[in-house]
Amino acid sequence: MYKKIIFDTNFLLYTAKFNIDIFSELKRICDFPYELYILDKTIKELKGKKGAKLALDLIKEKVKIIKTKKEEDVDTLLLALKNFIIATQDKALKKKLKEKKIKIITIRQKKYLNLD
Repeated sequence: MYKKIIFDTNFLLYTAKFNIDIFSELKRICDFPYELYILDKTIKELKGKKGAKLALDLIKEKVKIIKTKKEEDVDTLLLALKNFIIATQDKALKKKLKEKKIKIITIRQKKYLNLD
């Protein structure tokens, strides 16, 4: 069974900024089959930010988009997801995810991904 990994806005911006190969790093840290996702609102958040084009180009063909209808912000939507691993660098979001015992992927030393 595939596990679901979803990318947060700042995670994608940082991977682009530090030139991290997300896909080879995910293969390194994930010893299980997985599928990659992004919220449609995350794509909207990315637009116009420095590094956004590179981040969007990286994920364009390998990531499934989850359409959202709610007017809630991305962090609230991410916290509501069930059975997802969240890839984020957002400190406040990481704290909330840890409280809910949700697995997190973060960037370490500006070049590695880490699964907590």
